Amino acid sequence: MTTLVGAADLPPLEYQVKAAFLLNFTKFVEWPVASFAEEHSPFVICILGEDPFGAALNQMVKGEGVGGRNLIVQRIRRAPEPKSCQVLFIGGSEKDIPKTLAEVGPGILTVGEGETFLHDGGMIAFVIENRRVRFDINQKTAGTAMLRISSRLLNVARSVEK
Repeated sequence: MTTLVGAADLPPLEYQVKAAFLLNFTKFVEWPVASFAEEHSPFVICILGEDPFGAALNQMVKGEGVGGRNLIVQRIRRAPEPKSCQVLFIGGSEKDIPKTLAEVGPGILTVGEGETFLHDGGMIAFVIENRRVRFDINQKTAGTAMLRISSRLLNVARSVEK
């Protein structure tokens, strides 16, 4: 049996798909300039809690940029400081997701998993429907955080709360 080099480093297909969605979300959301510490600060996707993406997300963002900014991934252990992350993925291993979401300041797109994530205060929730990765969006929560989600992204969401 032949195995691909690096295949052991790949997460399950579900998380490879979710990693691709995370990258694509950056192209369909507008962040205010105030979301960044400096004019040339990188665009940061933060992973809070257990990292289900493995090396897949790092490989996908390599050489990518958003709005003229380099795109990087950081793993963090607590809610991010203001202007340190533009996308925050909160893993299912986190204990008190509503509390964590309440600590997140404006200008950060919050992404998580499951039917309850939007009700807990999140903006985009990954859900599995018919064995496919889909997502729901809470447009009102995103707007409160000064983020504007493109109609193109809203149109492909499974559901949108306004």
